[in-house]
Formats: sequence, structure tokens, C-alpha cells
Amino acid sequence: MSKKRGVRISGQRSIFDRFASWVTRLAGSPGAFALALAVVVGWALTGPSLGYSETWQLVINTGTTIVTFLMVFLIQQAQNKDSRALHIKLNELIAASKLTSNRTISVEDLDASELEVLHAFYARLAELARTEGGLKCSHSLDDASELHEWKSRGHKRGDSGAAGSLAGEH
Repeated sequence: MSKKRGVRISGQRSIFDRFASWVTRLAGSPGAFALALAVVVGWALTGPSLGYSETWQLVINTGTTIVTFLMVFLIQQAQNKDSRALHIKLNELIAASKLTSNRTISVEDLDASELEVLHAFYARLAELARTEGGLKCSHSLDDASELHEWKSRGHKRGDSGAAGSLAGEH
């Protein structure tokens, strides 16, 4: 009897992860926009009394540069996390479907030339679907041509026969 090995998910996040998530949510809020707008308006209103001096201009330039510099790292961290979570969800859908190819799991790790090969392949699948009368037809990476021929003979995916052998292979 074999034991199933699963991934243990603790739900604990690092302090930086929690901080970055909190800041990016806050930065995208209407309140944050209103605060930033108020700072810019306040700065602009002080211009005449300070004679639009170089120091007056330097204050806003320095402030926005520092905030932008720090936000780039926080937003990138949140974006990386969201992207990874999205890839994991897509990989789960691919792995769960009988008619998809497991070869496309973690396709984001391929280099540019390998991605071009896959792009050309899926462009060909789109062309096959157009010849069938619609883009809603689907194929797996491994059996696209065979499945296309089988479907063209009038079979549906629920039918037995060729579909069984095609659907079971990944």
C-alpha cells in the first residue's frame, strides 16, 4: 500500500510578505489616491509663497522619487506572488483535465525559442478549429491531429472508441 504524499501548506507568511501585501492593497485604494492628490495640491499651493524656488521643486521631486523607488519593490513582490499563484492554479486545471497535455505544466519556465514553438503549435490548433467551424473546439498538445480527424468523422468526445485511447494519454 503506497502512501500519498501531499504538500503541507502552513498558511504562515513572512513579515515582508504581509507588509508588501498590506502596502500594495493600501496604495491601490481611493484613500491613498486622495492623500497623494492632497499632497500634490498642498505642494502646488505653497509654490507662490516660496517663490517657486529650486528647493520647493526639489521637495516634490525627492519625495516622489523615494516613494516610487520603494513601491517598485513592494509591487513587484506582490506581482510575483500573484503570478506564481495563478500559474499553480492553471497547472492544477491542466493536470485535472483528461484532454490536456501535462507538457504545458510550468510552461512559463521555458525559454523564448521553446515558447515560440508552442505558440506555432497552438496557432495550428486554432487553424484546425477554424476548419471545424469554430474556435470552441479543443485539442491536447499530444493528440491534436488524431483528435481532429476523429472529430471530423462526426464523433463526439463522450463516444467510446478512439476517444478513450486519446483521452487517457497525456
